[in-house]
Amino acid sequence: MSRTAETALILVATGLAGLGTVLVNLTQGSGFDAQVVVTIAAFLVGFGGLGLATRRFAPAANPFLIPLVTFLAAIGFTELYRLDPSRAAVQRWSIVVAGGVAAAVLFALRTDGVAVLRRYRYVFAITALGLWMLPLTPLGVEINGSRLWLRLTVPGTSTTASFQPGEIAKLLLVAFLASYLAERHESLSQMRRSIGPLLLPRPSQLGPVMLAFILSFGVLIYQRDLGASLLLFGVVIAMLYAATSQRTYLVFGGALVLGGGIVAFQMFDHVQRRVSAWLYPFDDFTGAGYQVAQGLFAFGSGSLTGSGIGVGRPDLIPAAATDYIYAAVAEEMGLAGSVVVLAGFALLFAVGFGISVRSRDVFRKLMAAGLVLVLGIQTILILAGVMRLFPVTGITLPFMSYGGSSLIANMVLVALLARISHEERT
Repeated sequence: MSRTAETALILVATGLAGLGTVLVNLTQGSGFDAQVVVTIAAFLVGFGGLGLATRRFAPAANPFLIPLVTFLAAIGFTELYRLDPSRAAVQRWSIVVAGGVAAAVLFALRTDGVAVLRRYRYVFAITALGLWMLPLTPLGVEINGSRLWLRLTVPGTSTTASFQPGEIAKLLLVAFLASYLAERHESLSQMRRSIGPLLLPRPSQLGPVMLAFILSFGVLIYQRDLGASLLLFGVVIAMLYAATSQRTYLVFGGALVLGGGIVAFQMFDHVQRRVSAWLYPFDDFTGAGYQVAQGLFAFGSGSLTGSGIGVGRPDLIPAAATDYIYAAVAEEMGLAGSVVVLAGFALLFAVGFGISVRSRDVFRKLMAAGLVLVLGIQTILILAGVMRLFPVTGITLPFMSYGGSSLIANMVLVALLARISHEERT
């Protein structure tokens, strides 16, 4: 696909966001107003600006990345604007800022490329650990039972801003793991003992797995964040498997998740509530099971084509703008809209893994795989929770949920994928 076609698709997705804003306005008795203009302008500056930066600093990048991301963001923004216009206004600013930060990353990597990241792997590891620890300091605040955010006050004003440092930490973790595994993947894959078809690693080879398990369990204990804990450990295990092709790491990692899950269920009330709400949502309908039950009602009432944008009642779902944005889409856009969203994510993951598979350099291959795994595991965890295939983890749906920290981190992720794609093609 040419760059002209890429630009056209970005414009179409931007128009979709504008159309969604108009449809929401029509249900409220208005129509084409300033909100529509501001929405289109934000998408053009954020995603269109990133597209121009890609043309300038990564001209050989895969042309499907940014249009797919813009499309997913347009659907998410439409539902967010319908749920909470004030949050949608903040999300527009987040789109502009995220596009600017991602473009700045492409500019910074224009000369040396992503290879420069390999030199600072231990700096990234220490920084990521520090970012995960920051919410435990006095700057951190607890929201909905989890301590994940920093609340900062603008000097000289009473204005506050919240930021989730773990979103940036996950990118630094991928950069560290890609560099570490690029050097040690051969030694980590050499296993001489076996039990049946399963090869047994040396104790020293399980060091990274145990370290990741301890860190992720610490996140679960001190921050009470099941989603971040699973995401962290899942990315480490998946990248180990991608680097070595040894199923042992998957089996051992799965056993640790199972054992850790049983221990966490016995030790922590918030894990018990999540599991109980997942298994028996209607036993405590007015309490812990209310969110899960309302999400199921939303899916059921959506039918094939949905109730219509602005006509349903997704506002009855707690945290619909963040955790349950997909259920809101399912109610007002129906099965058709739900499948379109799933197809958009599937295409995005296919493009990302395609970049990894085509990469000849081991570091870039693992870096691309890790970035897509971050997106994929996060998406699977939240969608499985919303559809009651798994306990709700409380993480956001990439590009669609409300949240500036998540949007900025994921836009930087896309910029890194674009740069890797450019370097491999040239």
